[in-house]
Parts: sequence; structure tokens; C-alpha cells
Amino acid sequence: MTHRDWYDDSDYEDAVEQAERMARIGWRVIAGVAGLLGIAVIAAVVVCLVVVIGMAYAVVALP
Repeated sequence: MTHRDWYDDSDYEDAVEQAERMARIGWRVIAGVAGLLGIAVIAAVVVCLVVVIGMAYAVVALP
């Protein structure tokens, strides 16, 4: 048997703190991945715009 009192909630409090810490880490990971995906989308749009401008220049400038 343990020598703790029956009203000792330290195990429960430790579990709650660990769960909250893991939840914060999880949300940071989700935010990071979402940010990276946003950057990738912006980069893809820029590349597409450069290609479109390049093709328009090729069609208009070349005889």
C-alpha cells in the first residue's frame, strides 16, 4: 500500500498537466504544418504567375 492519503490527487493532477502539455504541443505542430502548407500554396501561385507571364511574353514578343 502507499502511504498517501485517500484524498491525494497528485497522480490525477500530473496526468492532467501532461495532457495539457501534449495538447499545446499538438496545436503548435498543427499551426506549423498549416503555416508551411500556406507558404507552399503561395509559392505555387507565384510560380504559376511567372509561367503565365513568361508564356504571354513569348507569345507577344516573338514574331
